[in-house]
This record gives sequence, C-alpha cells and structure tokens, in this order.
Amino acid sequence: MAIAPTVEEFLRVRGVEYDLVCHPHTASSTQTAQASRLRGSYVAKAVVVADEQGHLVAVVPATHHLQLAWLDNLTQRRLGLVSEDDLARLFPDCELGAVPPLAVAYGVPTVVDEALFDLPEVYLEGGDHVTLVRMSGRQFRALMHAHRLAPFSLHF
Repeated sequence: MAIAPTVEEFLRVRGVEYDLVCHPHTASSTQTAQASRLRGSYVAKAVVVADEQGHLVAVVPATHHLQLAWLDNLTQRRLGLVSEDDLARLFPDCELGAVPPLAVAYGVPTVVDEALFDLPEVYLEGGDHVTLVRMSGRQFRALMHAHRLAPFSLHF
C-alpha cells in the first residue's frame, strides 16, 4: 500500500494528516468506493480534459458524471477527454488511470465540483488502483481553496 511520491511530497510539505486505505484492485472510482465500502459521494475522482490551451483536471464525486458543456461554459473553453498517452506523460509516477485529484502537485490546473466541499472526510486516488488517501473534509477544502469551485457534474 503506497501513494505516488509526488502526492506524498505534496501532502508532506503542506502538513496534511492523512490515512491510507487499502482495497482490492479496481478499474473505476465507483468500483473503488464499493470495494472500500465507502459512500461514493465521499470519493473524489479526477477527470483529465484538454484543449489547445492545455490540460485541466476536473475533480468530481465518484457518484457523478462530468458535464463537459457546463465545464466548457465555466472555463470559456472547448474541452475534451485526453488520451492514455497524455495521462502517462502528465502523471509519470502513477499507474495508468489512477489520476490523483491533487493534480496541482503535477502542475496541472484543477477545478473542483462544489459537491465535494461540505463533506466531513474525502477519499482520493493516491496514484495506484489499490490505495486511497483519506483526509478530513477541512484539509481537503484547505488544499483546494485556491481552485475554481463550481457545479459541473450530475449525480448518476
């Protein structure tokens, strides 16, 4: 059970207290929530999008679908999902598809769906498919306070 070195250093430098939660290998954030016996709304997932201006990570609850049209309107951009090659290049110390919502640690601008901001605790990918990082909602909000906050997802 481990997290990506970049994520670990990012949390250490900011003095964030967190726990690691091990779970069986999963392929999606919804499966991760189920395997960990967590409410999916407490699991933050990262969706990486891009356009000619560059990359952006949208952080939404695992129980939600990103609404690209809403995000486009919010950012005044025309965004689309990125390729696996882009993911591997942007997050080199992470397993493919295990993108940490703390993308700012990798220099990638981030927006956060407001549905994640009133939770008592938040779980997020740490860079692999078997470990979650658990932190208090207060600490999550402190880490994400400088990022744009808006509704851009819908519960499925």
